[in-house]
Amino acid sequence: MHTRRRGSSGSDRPTADEPPEWSDVDEDAIEERVVELAEQGHDPSQIGLKLRDEGVQGTPIPDVKLATGKKVTEILEEHDAEPELPEDFRNLLEKAVRLYEHVEENGQDHQNKRALQNTQSKIRRLADYYRGDELDEDFTYSHERAKELLE
Repeated sequence: MHTRRRGSSGSDRPTADEPPEWSDVDEDAIEERVVELAEQGHDPSQIGLKLRDEGVQGTPIPDVKLATGKKVTEILEEHDAEPELPEDFRNLLEKAVRLYEHVEENGQDHQNKRALQNTQSKIRRLADYYRGDELDEDFTYSHERAKELLE
């Protein structure tokens, strides 16, 4: 978005219509584990990784949506356990706060000043997308507001 480089190609997940035979865990057990991990403070992407690596009752879950028919965020919404901020927005806010504090200490770091400007631009663009649904109608980005939201 903010560079001249092109994206790097990566591997795609194999297309599958049903979960593998070796991963036959009950849907309710998966949903309980998702809610449990969310209550421990994990983000939806971290929940997916934990289910892939650790699984439920010792059986890995390669894809939650294939196993349950619902995405991790949909499961969290049903059980009123979703985070107050969307994960992508929260990650950008954390990055902006870190960059802002770094630039305050190191005023001559022009590369990170530019990175902060780019990150703030992404935050404003994403705030327009989430405004009204996930964010207040009158939300405007500022460093102080970002620190408040992250606490």
